[in-house]
Amino acid sequence: MSKITFLGAGSTIFAKNVLGDCMLTPSVQGFEFALYDINAQRLKDSENMLENLKKSLGADVAIRAYSNRKEALRGAKYVVNAIQVGGYEPSTVIDFEIPKKYGLRQTIGDTIGIGGIFRALRTIPVMLDFAKDIEEVCPDAWFLNYTNPMASLTGAMLSYTNVKTVGLCHSVQAAVPELFKSLGMDSKGVQWKIAGINHLAWLLEVTKDGEDLYPEIKKRAAVKQQEKHHDMVRFELMNRFGYYVTESSEHNAEYHPYFIKKNYPELIEKFNIPLDEYPRRCVNQIKEWESMREDLVNNQNLTHERSHEYASYIIEAMETDQPFRLHGNVLNTGGLISNLPTKATVEVPCLVDRSGITPCFIGDLPEQLAALDRTNINTQLLTVEATMTGKREHIYQAAMLDPHTAAELSIDDIVSLCDDLIEAHGNMLPTFEKQNVPV
Repeated sequence: MSKITFLGAGSTIFAKNVLGDCMLTPSVQGFEFALYDINAQRLKDSENMLENLKKSLGADVAIRAYSNRKEALRGAKYVVNAIQVGGYEPSTVIDFEIPKKYGLRQTIGDTIGIGGIFRALRTIPVMLDFAKDIEEVCPDAWFLNYTNPMASLTGAMLSYTNVKTVGLCHSVQAAVPELFKSLGMDSKGVQWKIAGINHLAWLLEVTKDGEDLYPEIKKRAAVKQQEKHHDMVRFELMNRFGYYVTESSEHNAEYHPYFIKKNYPELIEKFNIPLDEYPRRCVNQIKEWESMREDLVNNQNLTHERSHEYASYIIEAMETDQPFRLHGNVLNTGGLISNLPTKATVEVPCLVDRSGITPCFIGDLPEQLAALDRTNINTQLLTVEATMTGKREHIYQAAMLDPHTAAELSIDDIVSLCDDLIEAHGNMLPTFEKQNVPV
């Protein structure tokens, strides 16, 4: 029996989306869905939910929860990764509250920025442990990574393990429909081309029947910017740099040095920036889970429609050899994007079929877009370097090169902040000794 293993299966709603999609995929019938999570109660909840969904959908799959990770992985053909190391408490709280003492504010903190750096530092070692198990018990499996920070984690897996890995995010497939909806435009029949890095991929071309739609997009966006809305940062970036970026404004507010500045507090109001958005979202989700748990976990009449998440379509393409096009996060091997570093993890169109995942060559990005991406790549690469070498100075350097952090703090404060975060996270992090660091 072929197997799909879901790591972090205690994320019940996401497990429902991804594995529910798989239940609706004909070529996946007869598979085992192997569930693993370190939280036994959440694992049981997901198992119960999926058993109920299986019955409701009439799916021919086997649901099995595992307490042993290696056994969950043994013989797997596909591995879905959706873990969050450290959770909301204590780790996310630490990532937000300690930087606040230095006057450094964040919105999401899961990609780069000081929060993204430390999320990567505590997650990469766990994923490398996954890789050891995968190389031993399912060496041919495809590892479908949904965990952030996407570029750093996927890059570490591809650079330092033999595991076949692709990073998956839903910001690309949602970007154009959401943009058109917000501007009152019809996205039906629209063709588009997107490439860059995760959360900083760019809408390079957008046409309908051969007509360039960017002039109309920019005209409507300029009008919309005259009133408050949720996407003001992205529209400002498009105005200044010429292209629309895939990920949300609350994310992009902290990827650049222009928007969250303690000496210019009026920018928060001007660009409608939701500071502390992610912690607030976590608190709300925890509260909502308590109220919705019974209906989701024990509901005998669960329904599901196939979502736009990529996992089931990848599996279907590999099982049937019917090609599927997606935007995946892969190493920039061979210069897929020729004016970005070859060590970078890039987000580009990919073709999927039985032979695997084949990334498409893009060539040069417009130079201003490549420059913006490189500012984030610098921090991503040094964060991976810090994890792999255990050198604390690389953590400092990753933070010093982060656009938002560097714009707000002095070098001494950045070093002190990193030390405080290392101490606060304690054994959630590997050991980073102070070596060869100037006093």
